[in-house]
Amino acid sequence: MSRVVIRAIPFATQLRAAKGGAKELLERDRARAQKFLAGNSHHGPSATIREYKQRHGHHYKGTAIVPSTGSSNTWVGANTPYSPTSSSHDTGNIINVSYGSGYMFGKQYTDAVTLGPNLDIQNQGIGVAFLAEGFQGVDGILGVGPVDLTQGTVSNTSEVPTVTDNLYAQGTIPSDLLGVFYAPSSTANVANGEITFGGTDTTKYTGSINSVPLTTTSPASKYWGIDQSVSYGTSNTILNTTSGIVDTGTTLLLLATEAFQAYQSATGATQDSTTGLLTITPQQYNNLQSLYFNIGGVTYEFTPNAQIWPRALNSILGGNDGQIYLIVSDLGSSFGSGLDFINGFGWLQRFYTVYDTGKKQLGIATTAYTDADTN
Repeated sequence: MSRVVIRAIPFATQLRAAKGGAKELLERDRARAQKFLAGNSHHGPSATIREYKQRHGHHYKGTAIVPSTGSSNTWVGANTPYSPTSSSHDTGNIINVSYGSGYMFGKQYTDAVTLGPNLDIQNQGIGVAFLAEGFQGVDGILGVGPVDLTQGTVSNTSEVPTVTDNLYAQGTIPSDLLGVFYAPSSTANVANGEITFGGTDTTKYTGSINSVPLTTTSPASKYWGIDQSVSYGTSNTILNTTSGIVDTGTTLLLLATEAFQAYQSATGATQDSTTGLLTITPQQYNNLQSLYFNIGGVTYEFTPNAQIWPRALNSILGGNDGQIYLIVSDLGSSFGSGLDFINGFGWLQRFYTVYDTGKKQLGIATTAYTDADTN
């Protein structure tokens, strides 16, 4: 069978308000982080097989799949019953996956799955939930994280190949990798993203993709983990070179407590009692310095505008119109834990990322939006 590369599959990121506003969003991010730190999280963006959604403050809708970089199991049935067809096979095994703010328990099937045009998978492992908690409004998860995360989740099974693994093994894509692009947006519901299975879209990034090996430091090494340092301005290092992860399912940019405190001190920000996020005045924003991420010897600038929540979407946070909220928040654990940062959705809107399972590396490139003032 000839291999083909699937390109330019668009999706929309739809920001939605949580009942508890930003405080609930922050609690979810931190609960997710604690599962990562425990080294046994299988949680990524909540996605349905038919309509892909993400519940941690943002979700996805469209014909494309968003990579669940902290999750590898694919399952359905949280809200919509699964109806077996002629292609369904009940393996007789049990699936049990826990998350930072929910869980699922059910039976493991294999079935044919269609992810988009020319993206058909045969015999994909799919969990069917009997019980699921924490997934209101979504049917389940589509996981494209490291396959090792599936170990111990399905009885009598060593591991379950991810959808990306199977697309490659079945000859549909030429490489066991995927590229992810986001464009920052101040509109809640707009097509602003793209995913590519098996390759990258050169129209969505600038310059070259710089690839770095995945970290060997645990527990970050269990996920899409890398080593990086972070500076506020060009000379104030707030996070020495350490290990953490890149994660599409975390909304904010989370730093180890000491680094977060150093950032708060440097910016002069105060914690907002309503949202739980850091907030700054317009004058402080004018003086805000860029964050600089050094990853594999390459420095990536995270501009002042990139560090703030889109002001047009403050209502989603339960915040005040026009107030300036920062997306940098406390990971909730001290430096040296083996997972000292999470570069989440807010960070990913400014860079193109490539998740290369075959070569066990992560690629990063700038985009037309890296330096844009959109927030």
